[in-house]
Amino acid sequence: MEWKELAGNWVLIPDRPLAIIHFLGGAFVATAPQVTYRLLLETMANNGFGIIATPFINTLDHEAIAQSVLVNFERGWQRLEAGLLKRRYVPIYGMGHSMGSKLHLLIGSLWQVERSGNILISYNNFSARRSIPFVEQFPTAFSVEFTPSPAQTDRLIQMNYQVRRNLLIQFRNDEIDQTPSLQTILNGRFPDMVSFCRLPGNHLTPLGQDIKWQVGDSYSPIDAIGQFLKQEVFRDLGYLEKEILRWLDPFAFH
Repeated sequence: MEWKELAGNWVLIPDRPLAIIHFLGGAFVATAPQVTYRLLLETMANNGFGIIATPFINTLDHEAIAQSVLVNFERGWQRLEAGLLKRRYVPIYGMGHSMGSKLHLLIGSLWQVERSGNILISYNNFSARRSIPFVEQFPTAFSVEFTPSPAQTDRLIQMNYQVRRNLLIQFRNDEIDQTPSLQTILNGRFPDMVSFCRLPGNHLTPLGQDIKWQVGDSYSPIDAIGQFLKQEVFRDLGYLEKEILRWLDPFAFH
């Protein structure tokens, strides 16, 4: 399998995929998800799940971004469905990290989409003043906020979100995660349809980049620290991958 660009998406499709995962990354690493989330997404593909990863550039207008990534996804999906998949039915799941989770929630609240479920990792819905570096230095009279605002986003989800089955993932060392508040909203909308798990790791765990650590001529304490950090990164990413695969197909993955 090789990554291919298709209709504004990056796709990685195994033969006869079990399902399609529409992936959206975090705000500042979403422009090249096939690179920044390579290990996670390739693990999903190696286990039989097709990947459509849609890049985007962050702006204050999150509704416009959500609409844009949805349009690009649907263009890519239509081409895959008509060609490689031969119009065979394949379920579609959304998977998002950080801002990508918010975008999937907006998509599921503002437009009619067919989704078998959403996987929402490290959700956060902070204001622009907390999310954007140096924005607090703007004059207070100059209003800077996302569209929709955090409060408006909560109301949209509470009133309109249509995707019933959801997996919410929080990491233990993630100080900007707001998954518990989202869990409360979704439990009120779809009781008994929301799964939650708290895993080792931090906000950057899904990126799980392959750390290249070159050991010197003699194994030093610095080398030991480097090897330990690499092991920690892969261990936490492994927990995440296992939890996602178990939720997607609990009978096949243990």
